[in-house]
Amino acid sequence: MDVKNLLTFIQVAEKNSFTRAARTLGYSQSTVSFQIKQLETELNVQLFERINHTIALTERGRDVLRYAHQISKLTQELEHGMQEEKEVSGHFRLAVPDSLCDSLLEEGFADFRSRYPGITLKIIATGTEEMFRLIDHNEADAILTLDNHIYDTEYVIVREEQVGMHFVAAFGHPLCRRDHLSGRELIQEPFILTEKCMSYRRLMDEQLAAMSLEITPVLEVGSTRLLCSLTEQGVGISYLPDYVTERAVQEGKLSYILVQDFEIEIWKQLLYHRDKWVSPQMESVIDYCIQREFGN
Repeated sequence: MDVKNLLTFIQVAEKNSFTRAARTLGYSQSTVSFQIKQLETELNVQLFERINHTIALTERGRDVLRYAHQISKLTQELEHGMQEEKEVSGHFRLAVPDSLCDSLLEEGFADFRSRYPGITLKIIATGTEEMFRLIDHNEADAILTLDNHIYDTEYVIVREEQVGMHFVAAFGHPLCRRDHLSGRELIQEPFILTEKCMSYRRLMDEQLAAMSLEITPVLEVGSTRLLCSLTEQGVGISYLPDYVTERAVQEGKLSYILVQDFEIEIWKQLLYHRDKWVSPQMESVIDYCIQREFGN
């Protein structure tokens, strides 16, 4: 069996398209079609259903895809193991929420670059649902989520930790002195928040909806640093992770607002697909993420 046929099969399966797979691989579409047909003949199975110019994996095709990923991973490990040891280099794609970009890159990345000048890094700022689509289609090598706790045997959890969340307002705001503030009282205030449907904003909206409440913010923006600064200036109330607001709270610029019967469990998790080969550059970036985001 030709390993190249299996690699082509993976591309077609992940992109749901012979045309897109051919473009990615630099082959003609007829070459891709021939390789898939050859693989189907060798295995004596139909890998794809072809209906009205669309394709979808058959049940046997999904089984073959799992084996194909394992073979691809072992092939990469073998090729790397046979190479002479040299400087770690390569490209790495990491999907993260906007709110983690600053903490991930602001401090420490210059040192990482000096240690690994051969590694190029692409940060993809997006929501959790899109992150999993990216690693499922091998369009991201790993993801760093900030959402509810995710567990699925398809993914390897490298590190995880629970993250504290609070409503915050400028120091001295009247609501900060209340011990039993209701959600209905809270939503009367002007809010500045991250974009709707993004990780903890989505979970906050869902919790409020369960209480038959809804917030219409005066500003939505992805930068947690900007949200923190504007909240300090008294522009509005925000809902942010404690790691974003902790320093401002300690310095007396922000205060937490305690809301009755409102608690959301947020987790920070670093994951990759179980079929992904952990290359030297991937291992280096993962170690960096652990040091920056998990502290060890």
